[in-house]
Amino acid sequence: MSNPSTRLGFLVPPGNPTTEPEMFRLAPAGVSVHFTRMNASGETGSHLGQEARNLSQIAHLDEDVRRMALVFPQVIVMAHTASSYTLGRQAEAELVERLSAQTGVPFITAFGSVIAALSHLGIARIAVGTPYGSEWTARGRAHLEAHGIEVVDARNLENVRNIYDETPQRAMGLVRSLDTRRAQAVFLSGVGMPTLDALQPLEDELGMAVLSSASAMMWNALRIAGVSTPVPGFGRLLTQER
Repeated sequence: MSNPSTRLGFLVPPGNPTTEPEMFRLAPAGVSVHFTRMNASGETGSHLGQEARNLSQIAHLDEDVRRMALVFPQVIVMAHTASSYTLGRQAEAELVERLSAQTGVPFITAFGSVIAALSHLGIARIAVGTPYGSEWTARGRAHLEAHGIEVVDARNLENVRNIYDETPQRAMGLVRSLDTRRAQAVFLSGVGMPTLDALQPLEDELGMAVLSSASAMMWNALRIAGVSTPVPGFGRLLTQER
């Protein structure tokens, strides 16, 4: 049973229209989800200027976390995967520790949630699909490998004009282009591209776990908040015991 007072806080990039509706869909009964927009300028959803936007969001996280803590959530999530690719493994770990201590509320990242989810599922080899350009796809691959995850194939979606205009159907096509023969699971990176409606159909089709940044961060947030309610229809990760 979930606690009716369970609150989850998410820090969302300023132009992202995807995360709020997806988190509302994933929240079990008795769990409320709350959002604060992070600080970044430039052309949102574009491949151009990604590093500058990431650095701006990271630089303002202290104030964002303090503001979100006023809601008294059980956990605060940085709902942006690529910011972890900017940080690197050590800086990300230091950030998580510092911001958790700052308010006393556990602070987690979307990427850290993916690593926790893969460990929970006993997965060490994955295929990766992203909505990024080739440079950021390579950086994501390197970050996964720095955490001991073997990436057997990594590909990015072609002809992306704006990540936030993408669809679950395009995400499914991307996954189908991956070489998954040696993979134990598929990971769709990024919370801007809609993925929820692709997860269960792809699992059924491929016969392996398929998770995204979105499903992993909700799973991890619920786990840390002590909520054990299964969330069916979005892949095995959200239906297993936490």
